[in-house]
Amino acid sequence: MTEKNYNQRRAGALAGIDPRVYRRRSTMPIDAELRTRLKELSGEPRRFGYHRLHLLLGRQGWTVNLKKLYRIYREAGQTVGKRGVRKRAIGTRAPIAIPQGSNQRWSLNFVSDSLSDGRRFRVLCVIDGLQPGLSGLYR
Repeated sequence: MTEKNYNQRRAGALAGIDPRVYRRRSTMPIDAELRTRLKELSGEPRRFGYHRLHLLLGRQGWTVNLKKLYRIYREAGQTVGKRGVRKRAIGTRAPIAIPQGSNQRWSLNFVSDSLSDGRRFRVLCVIDGLQPGLSGLYR
């Protein structure tokens, strides 16, 4: 606008924005006291999420909308990261022992199918692990 001497309406049309957007002043309160209190609470060694901070502020007499608190919390960049992945067992696992007799290892599985008339049925298949070559056959 200053270089080309365009008025607000023409400059807004060239930039693709409405002139009301350019002229509008924000009416949102600054909430400086709330922001400083949030920084004090989140600066403690134990990190809290915004739900816990909302409870702590409520106990101290602050009445703040949870959505507003979340917005301020995110703007301050105080988000707590997700929990880490569960640690896996270290080391090698012992191989599964081959059964030497009957009733030492069993396998269970549900198998379902449908009849020619459309009715479905389920069968519980139980396999004795004695004969490893017959794993595809059911008794």
